[in-house]
Amino acid sequence: MKIAAAGYPIDWHNRWNDYVGKLRVWVRTAAEQGAELLVFPEYAALELASLAEEQNARDLQRSIDAVTARIKDVDELHGSLAREFQVHICAATAPLRVEGRTVNRARLFAPDGTHVVQDKLMPGRYETGEWGIAPGGPARVFETAVGRIGVLICEDVTFPLIGRAMVEAGAEILLVPSCTDTLRAYAQIRVGAMARALEGQCVVVHAPTIGDATWMPAVDRNHGTAAVYGPPEAGLPDDGVIAQGKADTAGWVHADVSLDTLRQARAEGARVLRDWDAQAARIGAVEVVSLGSVLA
Repeated sequence: MKIAAAGYPIDWHNRWNDYVGKLRVWVRTAAEQGAELLVFPEYAALELASLAEEQNARDLQRSIDAVTARIKDVDELHGSLAREFQVHICAATAPLRVEGRTVNRARLFAPDGTHVVQDKLMPGRYETGEWGIAPGGPARVFETAVGRIGVLICEDVTFPLIGRAMVEAGAEILLVPSCTDTLRAYAQIRVGAMARALEGQCVVVHAPTIGDATWMPAVDRNHGTAAVYGPPEAGLPDDGVIAQGKADTAGWVHADVSLDTLRQARAEGARVLRDWDAQAARIGAVEVVSLGSVLA
């Protein structure tokens, strides 16, 4: 199976057809390279706010309203492209008004055009504060023709219990759409993604926003590198990096992934997945022991 992770810029669009054209080119390009699963970043759907005029795009809450008003058309477009190119698409996440609250929502589309959703479980402080993003839930694992998939939106990947719960529910592939404005924040997501790949003995797909969008203060600076990670096991790269693009560079990063190889690694490789529950018995009650001179 070939997976495509996007390093994706947030662009200004004067017309709806400009956005349609951009998305169609991205999907077609990945599909022509043989990709079966395409992953777009977190919050890249905010580029739709440009269609609501600049004064609204520059205002965070009005931009969320603008994206919410467009999301039905956006989902119909993604469903149509998934059918046309016979691919699975994890659409760019969007901040949406849903049933009296605001959530950060990912949507995963199948080749028949149907889709499922996963809301961000652990939004960051800036999201719960200025943005008003509420924690979503529950965590889900999606049974698809290309394997069982979980979606960990940005900071969610840094919380090991969420990824572990998805793996225990059968996830073999974890998708990590992200939006980070500094290299430090990007590194936190990258380290989290690689850690989940190691401890879950699974494939982790990291798709970040990149570049500047100065017209939208909420996502005006974006740093990241698209990549696909796996556990450092026999049949997989020794450093855990299946594929990786160039920093802050727009475009797809493609990775060939064998779930059979992954399953063999789970069965015969490191004991991380198999012996997870043994940790509790080995740890016991943690003792605090003083060594040498200890200041009171």
